Parts: sequence; structure tokens; C-alpha cells
Amino acid sequence: MGTGFVAHFNTLVTKSPAAITVAILAMGGEGGGVLADWLVDMAENAGCFAQKTSVPGVAQRTGSTIYYCEIFPEEAARAAGNREPVLALMPVPGELDVVIASELMECGRAVQRGLVTPERTTLIASTHRVYSMSERTHIGDGRVDATQFIDAGKAAARIFVRQDFFRLAQESGSVISAPLFGALAATGALPFSRTQYEEAIRRSGVGVEASLAAFATGFAAAQRLEDASSGARSASGDAAAPRVGIRTRALAKRVEETFPEPSHAILLAGVLRLGDYQDERYATEYLDKLDEIRDLDTQFGSGDFALLRETGRYLALWMSYEDAIRVADLKIRSARFARVREEADASADQLVRIKEYLHPRLEEIADILPAAAGDWLLHAGLMKRMVERLTRNGKLVETTSLRGFLQLYAISSLRRFRRGSLRFHREHHLIDGWMLELPPVAREDYALACEVAQVPRLVKGYGDTHHRGSRNFAAVMGALPHVRGRPNAAERMRRLRDAALADDTGEKLAQVLQEVA
Repeated sequence: MGTGFVAHFNTLVTKSPAAITVAILAMGGEGGGVLADWLVDMAENAGCFAQKTSVPGVAQRTGSTIYYCEIFPEEAARAAGNREPVLALMPVPGELDVVIASELMECGRAVQRGLVTPERTTLIASTHRVYSMSERTHIGDGRVDATQFIDAGKAAARIFVRQDFFRLAQESGSVISAPLFGALAATGALPFSRTQYEEAIRRSGVGVEASLAAFATGFAAAQRLEDASSGARSASGDAAAPRVGIRTRALAKRVEETFPEPSHAILLAGVLRLGDYQDERYATEYLDKLDEIRDLDTQFGSGDFALLRETGRYLALWMSYEDAIRVADLKIRSARFARVREEADASADQLVRIKEYLHPRLEEIADILPAAAGDWLLHAGLMKRMVERLTRNGKLVETTSLRGFLQLYAISSLRRFRRGSLRFHREHHLIDGWMLELPPVAREDYALACEVAQVPRLVKGYGDTHHRGSRNFAAVMGALPHVRGRPNAAERMRRLRDAALADDTGEKLAQVLQEVA
């Protein structure tokens, strides 16, 4: 096969609309096939092409099966010239939109196989355990720590919904497939309404009432604030106990009363995150920014409020950017000390010492200074060199000592002055510019607006990572005028965003920018 043919084939693939991909990992008797049948039936009744395959395997308990579904929306088929799509038979690592695991070890196996990716995959898993043969036959306690699977899911997935769906199924007199189906509906990962999910169960005609009851419990469990916020992790990797005040609860009520149901989980998580990050006023500003997006989505959207959900997700993440103030705040929380003690398996009478290696760069110091002072520091030759010399080798800070704790506490207490900092001004200037682009784009091309809403995923972390992300964000947003009004504009924007995430050098993005613009 010649290289010319391969290049032509690759070009065709990148220009073709993509199917929605779902993998279900379940054991025999758990209803994985039934869940896949419901999914296919729902998609076909919504006018989509859909296909289900299964890959049985002799796995940890000699019965694990991967059910694989691909859904090709009708509008995508029309965009491809009304041609019937060719759907794949097996899941491909890195190409899954949704992964559903009926048990925690199946969740771990999905992560290990590369089926779950942080840029793309919504992961839904039951937290109950069915022990493997090696665990059962171990001479001692050979059980695998469940927290390892949960931590792996948190790190690997874009959104991670976890609950004991097996218990919910038992309480409803059904099997685990029904509450898992409900959890899938609650995530909004697929372009179908709750009614469409429920109608698929009714059309099956078997155990309908028990399945609907279990579906409802799974839906409710996935929408709880604790589960919804579990996918919103800080870049430092430290779990933080959110601060919840009276005004935060009032904002949660505002979300439930003035925003559509499909957006509640994400917006509630955003409110909680930003109230914890800064204050309730900051969370109020977050919702104020989304009022216009909600109205635009109501007018131009298809009813699933994808634009509102994606804007709400990435706006919350961007507004809670990582700076030295946030890092210090997370490092001195009691929840972190408790977690470290637990991970170290320390007994009550043992002392645990925590030492942090801190290596702040000049830019990170300037970021938390008042805007004028920070800008001066970045451009003051002598002072700049002095600070760089002092911070060149980094510093060890023992958080568990009084001196070390107070040092980090002093930095975290600067939160009250964050609004006047250089980084705050810079980030919010970019945020406001991005938000201004969304309304006009949504009015002319809703699908493109949904892609533009996800461009801030490029901006993350701090230091070199943040610099590269900001550079790529500017490049992708700079291409927006060249993309608007062109055929397959949404797909072009998605290709740009994916290229920016493909490598650290920017070579892939530069190549796609040439092709698209």
C-alpha cells in the first residue's frame, strides 16, 4: 500500500464526523447486554445510526465482557452527504466518550487499558467489589485497596461519577444496569433527554417498573453535589474540604430555580468550587456571567444545554486558576494532613512530618503581587535578578512545623487581596474576551459555539505548562475569525483544540492552523 494512499485516507478520516463511543464493562448476569440494548434502542428511536458489539473474555472472574456501542447522530450523517456510516466493532484506547464499569476492578481495568482519557471520557463506575480469584485465594488479606481504583479513575477521567449502584439496584428490586443507565442520563454525556432514556426502558417490556425505579435512584445519585464535584480536581492534586457558607447555599438555590436541570450538576459544582476558592461574591459573579449563555442556549440550542454546561465547566475551572495563594491554602488544610497520615498508614501515637519542596519562579511571585508592583518586578532589571538569584535553588518547608505552617498560612491569607493581583487582572482579561466571543458565535453557529466554549481547557496549571497553554489558547482563538462561516466550522475548531493538546512543542497545532486557516 503506497504512502500516497495512506495520506489520502488519513485526510478523509480527519475530515469525517466522528461517532459517539461508549464502552460497558460488566460481568455475566449484571445486565451489561441489556444496558447496551437500551442504549442502541434509544439512539435509533432518536434518528441516529447505532451499533452494539460484545467482546467476551476470560478475565479476573472468567466472565467479564466489554459491550461496545457506537452512535452516529443523524445531523452528522447529513453533514457527511447522507451516507450510512461505517461503525467500528471494538473500542480503541483514547477514543472513548463514555466508559461504564459495573464494578470497581472493571473500572481499574478500563483505566489500565487506556480506555479512559482526561480530555474526553466520562467514567461511570459502581464502587462495590466482587473479589477476583487471586484476592480470594490469598493466604492473608489479599484484597486490593479500593481507593487505588478510585484515585486512578479521578486522575484518568474528564468526569468521574461513582456510587454503589449495586446497592441501589438491590433496593429497587432490579439489576445494576438500570441505575448505571440512570447515572449516564444524569451526566449529560449523550445528546438525549431523560425522557428518551426512560422510554427505551419501557420499550424493552421486561421488568419495566423495577428498572425505572432503579434508573431514578441512579440518576439522583449521580446528580448529588458530592459526586458532581468529584470531577473538579485542583491542579495540585490535593483534595480540599470546601467551605460552604449561607450565601453559597443561596446560590445553589438560585441554580436550581433559574437554570435548566441538565446544567445543575456542573453549575452547583462550580459555585461550590469558586466559593471555596475565593468567596461567595466570586461565585455570584460566576453565575452572573452565565445568565446570558443560558438565554442563548434556550433560544438556539437543542434542549440539552450543551453550550451552558461546557461554558459553566470551563469558566469555573479558569476562574479558579492555580496560583501560589491557592497552593498554600490547600497544603495547610486539615483534610490534607489527615489524608497524608492515612496514606502513610500512621498510627495515632506516631508523628508524621510533611516537607514541601517549593520552587517559585519570578513570574509566580509577581502573579500574587498587586498588579502595578507585579508588572514592575517583571521589568525591573536589578530587582528581577536579585529575586531570581534568591529563588534559584528552591526551598524546603516543613508544613507540620509551626514555622513552616505559618509561612504557608501567611501566603494563603493573601486570598483577600487576590482581586488586585497581577494574575487576577491578566486571567480575567482573557476570560472576558473569551466570553464576549460566545454570544455572536452562538447566534450564527451553535455547534461552533460549543467548541469555542471548550477552548479554555488548554489553559491549565502554572509555570511552563500554563505558559504553553496560554500560547495555544491565543493561537486557537486567533483562528476563530478564519473558521466562522466556513463548512464544518465546529469540526475545524475541534481539530485545532485537539492539535493543541497533542504535543508540547506546538508543531501539530502549527500544522493544523495552516490547514484550517
